[in-house]
Amino acid sequence: MGKGPQRAMARHRGPGYACPMNDRLRFEKLVAEALDSLPPWVLERLENVEVLVEEHPPGDEPNLLGRYHGIPLTKRSTYWGVPPDTITLYRSTIERTAREENELRRLIVHTVQHEVAHFFGISDERLRDIGAY
Repeated sequence: MGKGPQRAMARHRGPGYACPMNDRLRFEKLVAEALDSLPPWVLERLENVEVLVEEHPPGDEPNLLGRYHGIPLTKRSTYWGVPPDTITLYRSTIERTAREENELRRLIVHTVQHEVAHFFGISDERLRDIGAY
């Protein structure tokens, strides 16, 4: 995600979108801010992880906000010479779910934290148990 100039938020609503749709660079900036807000100890452990923004989730999971794909830290023994793990945020689903700008920011932060938790080996079940799902 580049550190390019900030663009103004687009003022149109897409079909089915509760809040005005952001342009992609603005959305990526919000994702970068969410990553930067993680505690230093978390950021230090996020090695060989690429964070991506895709427009739409897979067709069979239309409500998916994000996905972690890789080998969680708890499952690694030797881990070198492999492609990076990925955390993907699905822009259309996140924007469709958010009602306004503050909720969009909150939802992006929550999705980043949720997927980073999977990187650390925390399951959806455990996230539910601790009230962080």
